[in-house]
Amino acid sequence: MVAKKSEVIVRYAETDAQGVVHHATYPIWFEEGRSDFLRQIGTPYSEWERMGYFVVVADLSLRYLAPAYYEDQLVVETTLQRLKKRLIEFSYRICRGDEVIVQGSSRHLIVGPDKQPCALDGDFFARLNQLLEEQQPS
Repeated sequence: MVAKKSEVIVRYAETDAQGVVHHATYPIWFEEGRSDFLRQIGTPYSEWERMGYFVVVADLSLRYLAPAYYEDQLVVETTLQRLKKRLIEFSYRICRGDEVIVQGSSRHLIVGPDKQPCALDGDFFARLNQLLEEQQPS
């Protein structure tokens, strides 16, 4: 499995009246992690969309383990768990230093411009798998 890291510094607007990161912010950071992941392996979302593929959330889960605060420096670790022609799954860990503060996962369906499920083209699917293999640690 391939994992990629993205850095986040908590902005004031992402906190609530108690100075704690609002719970709805974490899924946004998951999305940033996914976008960074795909960009880092060489296939940004914009390329998917040019090819007529859209990645929609089918399932999202997360578990809060510790709060984050304004100006915390966090790392979103995004791991591709499964890639199929019609489905892609990720897992996430958000860490402050060595402490895991949130963990979660998401499952996404591949749809076309008509918003109907579709399968990734064989060539694009093979390219994704090749890029992922190249990212595997030796």
